[in-house]
Amino acid sequence: MLTFYGYPQCGTCRKAQKWLKDHGRDFHFIHIVESPPSIETLKRLIELSGLPIVKFFNTSGKRYRELSLKDKVKDASDEELLELLASDGMLIKRPIVTDDQKVTVGFNEETFGKTWGI
Repeated sequence: MLTFYGYPQCGTCRKAQKWLKDHGRDFHFIHIVESPPSIETLKRLIELSGLPIVKFFNTSGKRYRELSLKDKVKDASDEELLELLASDGMLIKRPIVTDDQKVTVGFNEETFGKTWGI
């Protein structure tokens, strides 16, 4: 079963959930704002994804802009970035979907098809 970190009001998350359901994939939904992933979980997700840490930031989000993170992210250490992400689920790009072996960040139909298609 997949783990789906998402936000119920997020249109992208709703599209991703619909795609998974339409393709017969079961998932456990975790509300990313009420229960943001821990630093350890984020480290694992980042490692599995093969993506740089900055790809896990919701750069189009209101909180990202409010905190003026665009410039701060460039100079921050990985540890500082992990602490930021773990402290506020609204800073995390969503959805994050994982089966504990692979990870997708955001929703792209082609990527979902390659990664989560049956």
